[in-house]
Amino acid sequence: VQLQAFGGGSVQAGGSLRLSCAASENIFSINVMGWYRQAPGKQRELVATITRGGSINYADSVKGRFTISRDSAKNTLNLQMNSLKPEDTAVYYCKADTGTYHSGRYHPDEYWGQGTQVTVSS
Repeated sequence: VQLQAFGGGSVQAGGSLRLSCAASENIFSINVMGWYRQAPGKQRELVATITRGGSINYADSVKGRFTISRDSAKNTLNLQMNSLKPEDTAVYYCKADTGTYHSGRYHPDEYWGQGTQVTVSS
């Protein structure tokens, strides 16, 4: 799966940005897609995920401010980010997991996009 993220940029605190991730395969057939971010000097962390069935999970730090969605017409994974804070500054990555269940457990098969920079100034 090839992924290409775009939509990052620089905004002031309280502003909004919308990230999109274009995939080379039908995003509705992918087990789990998600957004992750990595701030300088920190580990990459989960922002939001959506399963093939539509179940959504958010990091506590973004609940109520970010919305993950899928666009069937454009075959993109989106992240609407509102009420942005300086601590949201990071490189944002999209990920696709096309793993399978066998031998009694789930075997992930992960693909990452190239990342897009989001900078929020105070």
